[in-house]
Amino acid sequence: MDIEQKQAELIDHFVNQASTLKASALWPLIIEATSHPSLFAFSEILSVPTVSELQGTENSLYLDVLRLFAHGTWTDYKNNAGRLPQLVPDQVLKLKQLTVLTLAEMNKVLPYDQLMQELDVTNVRELEDFLINECMYVGIVRGKLDQLRRCFEVQFAAGRDLRPGQLGNMLQTLSNWLATSDNLLVSIQEKIKWADSMSELDKKHRKDVEDRVEEVKKSLSLKADIDFRGHEEIYSEPGGVMDYEEDRSRPKRRRHPMS
Repeated sequence: MDIEQKQAELIDHFVNQASTLKASALWPLIIEATSHPSLFAFSEILSVPTVSELQGTENSLYLDVLRLFAHGTWTDYKNNAGRLPQLVPDQVLKLKQLTVLTLAEMNKVLPYDQLMQELDVTNVRELEDFLINECMYVGIVRGKLDQLRRCFEVQFAAGRDLRPGQLGNMLQTLSNWLATSDNLLVSIQEKIKWADSMSELDKKHRKDVEDRVEEVKKSLSLKADIDFRGHEEIYSEPGGVMDYEEDRSRPKRRRHPMS
């Protein structure tokens, strides 16, 4: 079973459970959901009416915990630990995994120093073990550990729940991308038309040159033919060329010596 299908089944399970419980009895279910090793999405649970009813009650802190796991990071928990319930080890692990996903959303190359600071890890060996065993093997991220550059190169990261207001930003980003794509398409079409017109001009120019070459060839051929015929006429006219044999047959005149 792939991670998406397992996620969907777990979400359905916890949503159904939350829908049947009163608000006062939800906190154990919230702890179970946020501790589950295969659950990484919580917005559907947050949207259950009975869960929303925790707001303003003595158990409202567990609603904050659920929101933390939906949108927050390990650093967010540390900054608010004084007003939140203490997390169990499985919750700590889960929140650190979610922190890696949040960092991977923002950058595809994560420096080891940044990861160690965000995850409270003291050395590179511990960090790499965490990324391999608790992230890549689980299937929530894929990437390459670069020990030489001391960074994690992210190739894939599972998505987290959308934060409040994030959907509007995403829609705006998509709208901007669509407008840019439309402008690019228009530009490409104009360049295609320009290329087609230049191709036609090139063909016309080539045809004109070929026609001109043919005209020159015909002109040269005609001139050569006229010159050749002219020479034929000269050599064929009577008396045009003295017959050498005729010249030899004429008697030579003798010169008489002067007395």
